[in-house]
Amino acid sequence: MELCRISFLSFLLFWAFQFVCAQQTTDPNEVAALKKIIIHWNLSGKLNLTSTTDPCSQNASWAPDNANPRVACDCTGNTCHITHLKIYALDIFGEIPQELFQLKELMDLNLGQNVLSGPLPAEIGQLSKMQYLSLGINNLTGPVPPELGNLNKLISLSFSSNNFNGTLPTQLGMLTSLQQLYIDSSGVSGPIPQELANLKALQTLWASDNVFTGMLPEFFGTLTELIDLRLQGTSLEGPIPRSFGALTKLVNLRIGDLSKVDSTLDFLENQTSLSILALRNCRVSGEIPERIGTFAKLQYLDLSFNNLTGQIPNSFQNFSLLQNLYLGNNNLSGDLPSNIISPDLIALDVSFNPISGNLPPNFTKVGFSMNVLGTSINANSLLDRKAIGMLQCLQNECTNQVQASSFSIKCGGLEQTSSSGIKFDNDSERLGAASLYTNSNDQWAVSNTGNFISNPNGPQYIVTTETQITNTLDSELYKTARISPSSLRYYGLGLENGKYNVELHFAEITMDDSQSWKGLGRRLFDIYIQGERVVQDFNIQKEAGGSKRALIKTFEANVTKTIIEIHFFWAGKGTCCIPFQSTYGPLVSAVHVYQASNAGFSAKRDKKRVGKLVGIAVGSAAGFLIISSIFYLWWIKDKSGHMQVHTNSPSKG
Repeated sequence: MELCRISFLSFLLFWAFQFVCAQQTTDPNEVAALKKIIIHWNLSGKLNLTSTTDPCSQNASWAPDNANPRVACDCTGNTCHITHLKIYALDIFGEIPQELFQLKELMDLNLGQNVLSGPLPAEIGQLSKMQYLSLGINNLTGPVPPELGNLNKLISLSFSSNNFNGTLPTQLGMLTSLQQLYIDSSGVSGPIPQELANLKALQTLWASDNVFTGMLPEFFGTLTELIDLRLQGTSLEGPIPRSFGALTKLVNLRIGDLSKVDSTLDFLENQTSLSILALRNCRVSGEIPERIGTFAKLQYLDLSFNNLTGQIPNSFQNFSLLQNLYLGNNNLSGDLPSNIISPDLIALDVSFNPISGNLPPNFTKVGFSMNVLGTSINANSLLDRKAIGMLQCLQNECTNQVQASSFSIKCGGLEQTSSSGIKFDNDSERLGAASLYTNSNDQWAVSNTGNFISNPNGPQYIVTTETQITNTLDSELYKTARISPSSLRYYGLGLENGKYNVELHFAEITMDDSQSWKGLGRRLFDIYIQGERVVQDFNIQKEAGGSKRALIKTFEANVTKTIIEIHFFWAGKGTCCIPFQSTYGPLVSAVHVYQASNAGFSAKRDKKRVGKLVGIAVGSAAGFLIISSIFYLWWIKDKSGHMQVHTNSPSKG
């Protein structure tokens, strides 16, 4: 009998609870605000709130975790409150309405990947319960409001890829619960505030592609919970502080493009959790410590474009997981370690170093690419007689070869003839992440280094489009292009000495200029000709007046030793991930180089030292081709580690 009473009582309590839940409604002020937000952003077709529909209804189409747009609520009291609002990648546009700040219980607000404009209102600081705030990839402008510092419960904050201006507010240092901070490509500038030293819980900091100034902050070394730190393409100065040695939890460290003061690798001591280590173009000098070879989890190591000396550590033969190793454009010497090609290694770049010795015995490994251009590595192990003949040719021993006065390349595509009758050579050869290829008649060569680490499409160094290209009679010429995540060089070989015009053809075919969030990307890179920078922060889309529009830029250069070098270089700037991950770096559609009038040209004797450029390339069983070549240039290395080919023309940038 007693058991029956208990069961009956439980039954009554259950239905009483269901009755109370059925009577729960959302705060009417929040309902009114949400309806105005829906109208403001034209979302009625996706969030259809009628007079009889409660936004916190658990059965609503917008309630599930994977819904977009999504509205979720907390109904633990008598009144429901909106706690989650997601309007993600729906191309909503216009300014942020004031009604948003009436949703005082918001804990998670995701407005990422839209086309929001105008300022981020100071009233954002009223949403004091916020834990996750995502505003990344929009078109927001004005200063970053200091009122963000009021959101002291924030765990994740993103306002990357916007057009803010001014400095980071010092009040961000009040966000002591913050674990993730994404501010890359946000438009902010000036010194990094010392107050960020208070963010002791920070695990992820993406801050690349901002005009930060001053020295790389020492206090970053106190943020010992950091797992992922990215600082590329800024105006920060070195050195990399020794305090960074305390960041032993780092898995991903990418620092690049530091200026003025040299750094060393002394801070790398116990970072044994590192999987990605990129310290490219950081003015790093001194020797590479042997202990880096004990970082057993490393998969990607990039120390290129620095001033490193000494030998490649023998410990680098012990890597078990390393896939990409970039040591190019340094001053490394000694022999290449014989067993440096570890089992998982797919790309090795040691170009432009005075390294000697022999090729590793397994350099023909299937799927492996290697670039040793500009080294003194012994190429006698090449068995290909055609390759050996080409080596002799490029050493100016081709007695029957007639020197050329022009060459033209269809970058990334098949041979084409333009409307003006210029034949552009086939350049559709598949390159690896560290490759050199010379065309069949030895008139030109192309060198690529770098790897798109997070590209969802896999390794890709050629892009294509089916869309017609405007502003040209030669649309087909621009429908393919070579791209590179780091360094892309074209060489003209066996040229007559004299003055040349260099025509570079471009069309942005990956980023679009639509009214969507997909049109908010920016590609920036530098162009060097004969070692001198002729364009800095080149933006194809901006100069051409839009995407899928042809653009030709023409430069003058002098050839004094039968070779010309055209170098496209990524300096860490531009957005990284619009319209998809790893959308950045140099892009070029075609190259046309032809001799100009010799009037006024004087090939003065160069007093600088002669450097030997060696490129070795191998055909593997998988058909990957990197063609071997040796050729001589007059060259010096400038402070940024670029190859500078002797020229009589003045610097243009």
